[in-house]
This record gives sequence, C-alpha cells and structure tokens, in this order.
Amino acid sequence: MKVKEQIKLPIYKEMELFEIFFSDSMSSKVALLNRITHFIVKRKGKQMRPMFVFLSAKLLSKENKVCERTYRGAAVIELIHTATLVHDDIVDDSNQRRGFFSINALWKNKIAVLVGDYLLSKGLLLSIENEDFDLLKIISVAVREMSQGELLQIEKSRKLDITEDVYFKIIKQKTASLLAACCAIGAKSVNNSEEKVFEFHKFGELIGIAFQIKDDLFDYGDARIGKPTGIDIKEKKITLPLIYAINKSTQKEKKWLINAVKNKNNDKKTVRKVIDKVVNLGGVKYASNAMHFYKNKALDVLYNFPKNKYRDALELMVNYVVERKV
Repeated sequence: MKVKEQIKLPIYKEMELFEIFFSDSMSSKVALLNRITHFIVKRKGKQMRPMFVFLSAKLLSKENKVCERTYRGAAVIELIHTATLVHDDIVDDSNQRRGFFSINALWKNKIAVLVGDYLLSKGLLLSIENEDFDLLKIISVAVREMSQGELLQIEKSRKLDITEDVYFKIIKQKTASLLAACCAIGAKSVNNSEEKVFEFHKFGELIGIAFQIKDDLFDYGDARIGKPTGIDIKEKKITLPLIYAINKSTQKEKKWLINAVKNKNNDKKTVRKVIDKVVNLGGVKYASNAMHFYKNKALDVLYNFPKNKYRDALELMVNYVVERKV
C-alpha cells in the first residue's frame, strides 16, 4: 500500500464524504461556472489540507469523531485556497496547474478572476451562514499571512538581499500558515481548548516549514523527480540552500553567485553552474538538516497526544512531507 493510501486509511470514509460536500459547496446556477468547478474537483491535488483537518479533529475529539463543523472547516480551507491558486496562475501567467491546463489557460483571465472571486465568496458565506466565525478567523489570518509572505518575497527577490531570518519569515507566512490553519481548524471544530488548538497550529506550522524547505531542495535535485531543477533560480527566488552558499562563499564567489541569479538566470549553463556551486558549498546538506530539524520538532509536538491510528497517520504524513518525490 502506498504511503498516501496508508495516511488516508483512518479517515477514508470522511474523505469520501468530504469530496461530495466540497463539490456541493461550489454549486451554482450558472452552467459555465459549474463546468469550471467540476474541472477543479476532478483535478484535485494530494488533498493534504483536508487530510490534516480530519486527522487533527479525529485525534483531538473525545470519541475520535468529527462533526459537520469539521467538514465545513475543511471545505472553507479548500475553497479559499483554491481561489488563491486560481488568482496565482493569473498573476504568474501560468498555463499549467498540477500537470493540467490552468483555469486562465482554458477560459482566459477575465473568467479565471471571476471564478477565484466566486470561490472566495463561497468560502466566506459557508462560514458566515453557519456562524463558524472562529474557523473563519483562523483561515482569514492565514490568507493575510500568505499574501504578506508573497509580497515580502517579491520585494526581497528584486534586491536579492534575503537573510536566513527573512527567508524563514517568508516561508512561515507563505506556506506554513496554511498548514497551521488546517490543523488548527480541525482541532477547533471539535474542541474549544485554546491551548490544544495552539498546539495543533504549531504542529502544522512546523510541518509547513519542513514542506517548503523540501520544495526548495527539489531545485537542486534530480531533474527526473519533482519540479524541474533551477526553477527557483530562474525566478530569482533566494532559498535556504542558496542563502547558505552565499554566506559560506568567498567574496569573489558571492559576487558571481548574486550576479548569475540576477542577470543570467535564464541561461541553462549558468543555472547548472549555480546549482553545482550551491551543492559544493554545502547549501543542500545544510537545508536538508534544517528540514529534518523542523520535522523532528513537529513530531515532538505530535507525541504530546495519545498514540492511536490517527496520530500514526499524522506521523506518516510528517515523514511523507520530507521524503516525497514531488
């Protein structure tokens, strides 16, 4: 059995019901909109976010049961996150999402913007109509953090002056805040203890940091797995392996690295040289060690909860995050 299937096993019934719930939550009386939302549902990704919601709720609830609030929380996360992805593809002028054509590639930018707006409004209304204001606050804070993280990264990438502290601030906001929200919403949907919700939020944040470092490492790995190598370099994204290499390089090497990323980031041979230089200076090893550090911190938080099949599934999820090939 594949790892993803093992993780999903304790919440298989909930995930089956969630697919129906999520699909229904996007329904509209406009035929075009229904065609597009059907396209979105059929091309869903790893479903990590709802899995985190349900596993967190199951682990924390008294009888390992979820409630309708849990389904609504998972749906709100997916609706609002999907809206941000649709808008991201427009901003990035991207024609692909998860190996398929993006919404803007198939239906053009104007329709894609409106679809993103529609999904956002459906997520907000799902919470408001059911008075899930506590859950809505958690996801709203995460969206604010994600937006700030993206803007901070754009600002810093223009100047190429990202320090390690700034890098971690960016990935906490841009990536970790959403996974933290998933775990916190799962916990909050079944338990009102602020302390427990905070623990799950911290757990999700630590996994999110490890997840983003893993993504950054793909840029320096084998081109046959994950995303193509050198993508971050071409987009002038300063990630942890590169930050470490710049800090450990001589003045001459540092000048060359920054100049290569800034001015020759579209030259394949130069990008390859940058990758080799970062590897040789220990940037990949350093980032890998940092990733495992945050993975272990996440497990430390998880081990505060009773051992059962839901905790085991979350432990598998944590390990999957750092061992995945895509």
